Amino acid sequence: MLEWSRQFEEIAWLDSNEYDQSQSDFDAVLAVQAFTVLKTDFDNGFTKLQEYQEVTKDWIFGYLSYDLKNDVEQLSSRNYDNLHFPDLYFFQPVKIIQLKGETAIFHYLKMVEDEMETDFEEVFRYEMGDVRFERREERDNIEEKRENRQKKEVIKARISREQYLNKVKKMLSHIHRGDIYEANFCQEFFAENRTIEPFEVFKNLNKISIPPFAVFLKLESNYLLCASPERYLKKSGNKIISQPIKGTAKRAKDPEEDLKIALALSKDQKERSENIMIVDLVRNDLSKVAKRGSVEVEELCRVFSFKQVHQMISTVSAELEKGIPPVEVLRATFPMGSMTGAPKISAMKIIEELEETKRGLYSGAVGYFTPEGDFDFNVVIRSILYNSERKYVSFSVGGAITSKSIPEKEYEECLLKSEAMRESLI
Repeated sequence: MLEWSRQFEEIAWLDSNEYDQSQSDFDAVLAVQAFTVLKTDFDNGFTKLQEYQEVTKDWIFGYLSYDLKNDVEQLSSRNYDNLHFPDLYFFQPVKIIQLKGETAIFHYLKMVEDEMETDFEEVFRYEMGDVRFERREERDNIEEKRENRQKKEVIKARISREQYLNKVKKMLSHIHRGDIYEANFCQEFFAENRTIEPFEVFKNLNKISIPPFAVFLKLESNYLLCASPERYLKKSGNKIISQPIKGTAKRAKDPEEDLKIALALSKDQKERSENIMIVDLVRNDLSKVAKRGSVEVEELCRVFSFKQVHQMISTVSAELEKGIPPVEVLRATFPMGSMTGAPKISAMKIIEELEETKRGLYSGAVGYFTPEGDFDFNVVIRSILYNSERKYVSFSVGGAITSKSIPEKEYEECLLKSEAMRESLI
């Protein structure tokens, strides 16, 4: 299905990679070809999204960038940005295909319903190796891409190791002074004048990581290649659920050693305190839109093992108060606590002061709304962002800084998290 989608200008591919997704309605979904579009900066972004969602009353797919924080609070984003993605972008697809087990469900607008059978045959024939779709952009610059592949540009760090350590020390001084309890501090890695093959890089990244919230997103010249392990927020009827991640440990090849590492992570007091602080923040956010007394921690600090890392994940749920629009649930909880810190507003101000790069789509969210107003969004981490017009490739990594953080170990954790992106770009 993803290979077949290459022919379209707008693509959203969401893949659970066959994880046991008891909270999800399908295993994977592909949405292509925009019928209508909402593209805007942060100013009144959530209001515009609410109007768009209520007017279309249809499936819409897209993203919320981290910088929509400036719509929610009196904040700003003045750091360097060479990606230039819109702050918010959603589209109403002409064609949607859902996969659930052995079943494919087609949701097509009426004007193209007669193409359904042909598309099904093309997807099946492509699966059998009988069809090849040539990307539009390849027709224009095949030679340029070949030359670029030979260059093998090196990924650069926006800040040096020494600068990172000094910035973490400044973050720690804020914590020791009582300005914040915890903050997520991130750094960017990038390549300029680089042309990549987005589909191939995504397949590499997905194969390396095999995450439960993978996304391939193409909107005009902007691409997101995402291997996220984290759900931000899901609404199903009146139930809302968030699954923040805090706590990371490396995997080991030896099964016995790997099990010891996972067990050590589950008992690590620093990692548990990081997770619990964010769980408290998420509980507070959900309480703004939840029925009184309905916010519940269903699972606390459970360790999940992914292909490259172990992660500590908690599950927080609530029952939505009647009369609250779906977009308001996002507005009330955005940005997600796992990517900010606590207290939230203070943490975001300090993050802006110490980070060098505008986060943009990184640490934002990608997902969809259904015609009934339900939604599901991931957290954009472990991801590569690419602007094909500007030939700019970027990925950022970060981690939670608490009073017990050791700057050198935080830097090592960043490098661990960056490995999959680096390897997929080779």
